[in-house]
Amino acid sequence: MIMEEGITPRWAFLTNHARALVCIARDPGVRLREIGEHVGITERTAHRLVTELLAAGYITRARDGRRNRYAISADRPLPDPLARDQSVGNLLSALAATTPRPPEHDRGPRGA
Repeated sequence: MIMEEGITPRWAFLTNHARALVCIARDPGVRLREIGEHVGITERTAHRLVTELLAAGYITRARDGRRNRYAISADRPLPDPLARDQSVGNLLSALAATTPRPPEHDRGPRGA
């Protein structure tokens, strides 16, 4: 079956975990509500995804005032058996059109 141009399939290549990582790569200070909006899930589900990514070591979290700032462990291998030789950083470089940023404390003072 050939898909007609301009028609979007009802399935996706990326899991919601990968989509959440893309949101974090684009904005390390992103809020759970914003992740939910971008991914198309509830804030509660976004919280669960972020908690799972933290537990698996794919991201770290640090407090920045009243907000969280996330850092991606770009060197971690992808959890997919077919892509284990690729890193999260490689995937995000392609998907987020940005290199995952180091944690705030590794970048020096704000605005530097």
